[in-house]
Amino acid sequence: MVAPPKRPAAAVRPRLFLRFEFGGDDRVGPGKIALLEAIERERSISAAARAMGMSYRRAWLLVDTMNRMFREPVVVARPGRASVRSADVTAFGARLVAAFRDAEARTQGASRALVDELVASLRPGYRPPPGRKRGRS
Repeated sequence: MVAPPKRPAAAVRPRLFLRFEFGGDDRVGPGKIALLEAIERERSISAAARAMGMSYRRAWLLVDTMNRMFREPVVVARPGRASVRSADVTAFGARLVAAFRDAEARTQGASRALVDELVASLRPGYRPPPGRKRGRS
């Protein structure tokens, strides 16, 4: 068996994470935004949780946190509906997702030169450590 070739340092591409912190544990980041996108796609909190590999309880707590943070809810759930469309992302929730993704794209664009400089500064042959789970967002 032949080992795969090592990636050169130039192939390393750091990712920039954007997160809005409102104080305490109240924050919105890539994880909560991905959950809202999954709920929009699946039309169900439990199906979105399954699709993301998380428990329903965890997904519900994240949705509940966001619904309590803002004046308008981000998700409206319809308990007891075993069929399709047991949850909907509200218009405000959709605007939150769009605004976050826009801010993320702008941040990545504005930081591109800095990221390129940092990548060029890596040691020759640098290889990132094995992946790890990110904190909550």
